[in-house]
Amino acid sequence: MWQPDSSARPFTILLADDDEEDRELARDALQDSRLANEMKFVVDGQDLLDYLHHQGRWAGPEVDAPRPGLILLDLNMPKKDGREALVEIKADETLRRIPIVVLTTSNDEADILASYDLGVSSFITKPVTFGALVDVMRSWTQYWFEIVQIPNGDVRGVRRH
Repeated sequence: MWQPDSSARPFTILLADDDEEDRELARDALQDSRLANEMKFVVDGQDLLDYLHHQGRWAGPEVDAPRPGLILLDLNMPKKDGREALVEIKADETLRRIPIVVLTTSNDEADILASYDLGVSSFITKPVTFGALVDVMRSWTQYWFEIVQIPNGDVRGVRRH
């Protein structure tokens, strides 16, 4: 059985989902898969962009809004949906390298193709049962935290030769 590597570099996971129950299930599933990374939550696409730009309720030095190392993104949200937020994130030179994993109820081929065209790293359809969600999160965490190399922090200052 896979065991998480306690020496893996910690970073914040930002989950964008308008459904409170889905946010809690995802948090619980990640905890059940023994992931210890800090999680932050936003409730829609506009809240996601505000978080990333430290605006609105995420503005000010007293607000704890660290740059996420990875974003879990639901597509179907009010105000600004995940697709619209994704377009803006990938168009922003300071944000585009943050890996984004779509975690949504949709299994529509058009959503899958459009998401990859917009630059997502992975597309996961939310399983129906909590047990299946835990299994998916366990596999997902193993992949993202043991195998994949993720850019370290803010890469705006990287120079190219």
